[in-house]
Amino acid sequence: MDKIVEVDGRELKLTNLDKQFWPEGYTKGDLLAYYAQVAPIMLPYMQNRPLTMKRYPDGITGHYFYQKDCPEYAPEWLKTAPIASDSQDKIVNYVLVEDQASLLWVVNQGCIEIHCPLSTVESLHVPDLAIFDLDPASPAGFDDTIDLALLIKGAVQEFGLQVFPKISGATGLHILLPLNPVHTYAEVRTALRFICELIVQHHPRKATLEHRVKDRTGRVYLDYLQNAWGKNMAWVYSLRPEPGAPVSCPLSWEELEQGLLKPGDIHIANLAERIGKVGDLFAGMPDLKQELKPILDLVN
Repeated sequence: MDKIVEVDGRELKLTNLDKQFWPEGYTKGDLLAYYAQVAPIMLPYMQNRPLTMKRYPDGITGHYFYQKDCPEYAPEWLKTAPIASDSQDKIVNYVLVEDQASLLWVVNQGCIEIHCPLSTVESLHVPDLAIFDLDPASPAGFDDTIDLALLIKGAVQEFGLQVFPKISGATGLHILLPLNPVHTYAEVRTALRFICELIVQHHPRKATLEHRVKDRTGRVYLDYLQNAWGKNMAWVYSLRPEPGAPVSCPLSWEELEQGLLKPGDIHIANLAERIGKVGDLFAGMPDLKQELKPILDLVN
């Protein structure tokens, strides 16, 4: 089933709305409806960020691929940003999603998961966000991840910094640290590595910096290496291509401390109800222009 709609003054043809995208029965139409509903609170976090599309044309059980270059068949009104690739021998025209029409056009391509970088087109190599990516390796679980997230929160508070948690939508947590865009990615990695090393030194049986998955067993991987241009993360309020259609959603520290939520609890069918109750827990985060100088001074 196809449907033509008008969004932001643009005519969009939404296709295959009845195609099943999740085993639980959620369809492509449900996918589009979710992003249409969440657009008002999601779009501000996407402004000026080059988009990487993770496309699942046949749903989460089918083939998927990443796409950075805007397709040639995209409408003329879709904004793009030409950026040199890492090898510098090619220009990639990244899509910029800055309104609901652009978001729904992208999602209609089968883009379940929205990926954005930690920097904007104005300062590609100077991020305005940093991330601690916490990934538990069995038999370590989500409770262990929460414990370490709280330790990270306490550690950065010693330097006068605030951090914000979001459930990754898979098994782990993302801890976001908003920044004044004055530090290079290398400086951000240096500062976050220092915090992660402190945690591992005090909790070696629970936390690890081991990059090899096979060597993490029973511990939570504290990944600071995601702080690099070219890396992307499942963005704020993005759906994940996992059973149950979970959302990568902001949490409150109180929810974590009290153990009120676990992976999969926030999903395509209840995100709107949650927003109605708690609002956007990241509201105000982009206004924080924090700097890492206190940590970098100590490290250097």
